[in-house]
Amino acid sequence: MSQNNVIENKSVDYVPENERHGQARSLFTLWFCTNIAPLAVVTGAISTQTYHLNILSAISAIIAGHLFGGLFLALTSAQGPRVGIPQMVQSRAQFGRYGSLLVICFTTAIYLGFFISNVTLSGKVINNVIPALPIHSATILGAVAATLIGIVGYRFIHHINKVGAWVMGIALVTGLFVMLGHPLPADFWQRGSFSLNGWFATFCICAVWQISFSPYTSDYSRYLPANIGVFRPFICTWLGACCGTILAFLFGVVAVNLVGGEGDAMAAVRQATGWLGPILMVLFLMNIICHNSMNLYGSVLSLITAVQTFRPAWLPAARVRVMFSAVVLVGGVLVSLAASANFVSFFLNLIWALIGVLIPWSVINLLDFYVVKQQRYDIPSIFQADGGRYGLVNVNALLVYFGGVVVQIPFVENAFFTGPYAHLIPGADISWVISLVVTSVAYLLFHKKGALLTAPQQQRAQ
Repeated sequence: MSQNNVIENKSVDYVPENERHGQARSLFTLWFCTNIAPLAVVTGAISTQTYHLNILSAISAIIAGHLFGGLFLALTSAQGPRVGIPQMVQSRAQFGRYGSLLVICFTTAIYLGFFISNVTLSGKVINNVIPALPIHSATILGAVAATLIGIVGYRFIHHINKVGAWVMGIALVTGLFVMLGHPLPADFWQRGSFSLNGWFATFCICAVWQISFSPYTSDYSRYLPANIGVFRPFICTWLGACCGTILAFLFGVVAVNLVGGEGDAMAAVRQATGWLGPILMVLFLMNIICHNSMNLYGSVLSLITAVQTFRPAWLPAARVRVMFSAVVLVGGVLVSLAASANFVSFFLNLIWALIGVLIPWSVINLLDFYVVKQQRYDIPSIFQADGGRYGLVNVNALLVYFGGVVVQIPFVENAFFTGPYAHLIPGADISWVISLVVTSVAYLLFHKKGALLTAPQQQRAQ
């Protein structure tokens, strides 16, 4: 991306070495700021509100879960400098040119779902901060702001999160000092108790939270120089994502335990932080908009990738990305304005249910890149009409992927379905753990079997 371009001029094509720029530490600020959001605060509060853990048990489960799940996120992010292409384009190397379309469709649906949900949320928060502004106008304003950031693209998203990381980090740390500076309730540390089920359920929520970001992590590292290696992008992403989310989760835990009761976590934050509360609400609003720009950016890249699958010679630039962004903006606003509160809740439940399909994709992606292909992908083949060395459809990879999805069903519990073994560990969704283990073993076995079958042919050729 040229230094002179205000709007990013690439979409899904390869970033050549002479256009690479930046340093790995920018990934720390990006993922730190992105994860300090109202949804993270509310989700963190679940550990004590729903699972009734005491403070120390909640803290340990939150830290352990994010540190574990963050490994998947960071390992995916570290692929960006090595390949120089968006994450969904890279999936062609695992599933084939057409085979990757299934994962691209799922990922696009999840991006769009979160974009629409955050459009609705930002509209409500803007209306709350500026009551004179009608909710419809507030919704449009929040959506347009997020879209403009997403249109400018990669560089601006990084810059705005560099500033946001300092602002949000200082604000939350100050908020913790304000909350803990007040006299604590007598039972603050003793309220609740340790339970293995509650601890593991909280751990699972935190781990899946991190893994759910994996499909677009290399989108924000692909402009880094190729010689930067793997470790620096990995450690910066891991620390940024884990530190930001852990801070936001613990912020919610402290707030609801200070205020008491089972009420809304954000209302508890506003009450517990006193004079800082209104300022935090404005900062959270800005964070929602910035985070939603990433949902738009990712959904647009995925949509373009899907279309480009059928038009191999087409390498769309900035104008096409702007057009797709405008379509997503209009569609997202229309759905958000037309949807009732119940529909939005239904939509969110559907998106969270779909996240289960990302678990086997994440496993296959990481094993293929780090173990099978040894961090070496043939980039020209990924863009060839016939799929090059990766073909049009990788049947083995798709079979393993479907197996990783299906094996979750008996253990799933969501708003639409409860499997017969969903309560094997009461309160904890362990379906993702089952999928992680089964997909890992199956993919490595399929690869080993394929290698054994092709070895005699290679020997004969020699």
